[in-house]
Amino acid sequence: MTAEELIEAMDANLNAKTRIMTSKMIVHGRRSSRTIESRNWVKGIDQAYTEYLAPPREAGTKMLKSGDKLWTYSPQTDRVIQISGHMLRQSVMGSDMSYNDMLEDRPLTDLYEATIEGLEIINNRQHWILFLEAKVTGLSYPKRRAWVDSKYLLPIKEELYAKSGKLLKSTSMDGIRKVQGRWFPTRFVFKDELKRNSKGTEWIIDDIAFDSNIPDSRFSKAMLRK
Repeated sequence: MTAEELIEAMDANLNAKTRIMTSKMIVHGRRSSRTIESRNWVKGIDQAYTEYLAPPREAGTKMLKSGDKLWTYSPQTDRVIQISGHMLRQSVMGSDMSYNDMLEDRPLTDLYEATIEGLEIINNRQHWILFLEAKVTGLSYPKRRAWVDSKYLLPIKEELYAKSGKLLKSTSMDGIRKVQGRWFPTRFVFKDELKRNSKGTEWIIDDIAFDSNIPDSRFSKAMLRK
C-alpha cells in the first residue's frame, strides 16, 4: 500500500457521515481518577453536540460545535460561553484531551502529506510507520507519526508533534472490533507529554452507531439550554 492509500483507509474506518455514541472519559490524576460520562452526536466535519451525563457535578453540561465555533453551557451558571482560537487547545475538564482533540474530524487526507518510514512488529502484528506533515496551516499537531496496523488499518499508536518537532502528545487505541462493517477501537488513551507526571486519560466508547439520521436541530444553540 502507498502512504496515500493507508491514510485513506484510516479515514474510511474512523470517519462517517454521522456518529452517535455513548462514552466515558477516565481522567487519571496523581491521587485519584475521575470518570465523566457523555452522549455525543457528530454530523460530518462541522457539527458536533455533547451532553455530559455523569457525575452529578458535570451532568447537564453541554458542548456544541458548529463550523469553527464552539460553545459550552454550564447548568450551574446557566451561561453559554464561546470558546475559540488558542482556547481550543486547552484541556477538557482537566483531562489530557483538548477541545480540538475531541472535535477535529476532518479527514487526514485533507490535512497531511504522508510518507512511509518502515515496518515494525508490535504484539506479533505488522504495523506500517507513517510520518504525516501538515499541508494546511493552523493544526494543533503539524507533524505526527503513526503506527498503522496492517490488518485493521488503524493508527494503534501515534506521536503528535509541534512544528519544531517537540513531542506534545501521545495516543493509543485498542479494543478493536467490527462495527457496521468497519474496524473501530473501543478505547483510546491520550497522554499530554507536556504535563509532568501525567498518567493519561482513557476515552472508552460504550456504544456507537454510524450513519444514523440526526436532525439539524440537534446542532442549534437552542439545544444547549434544553
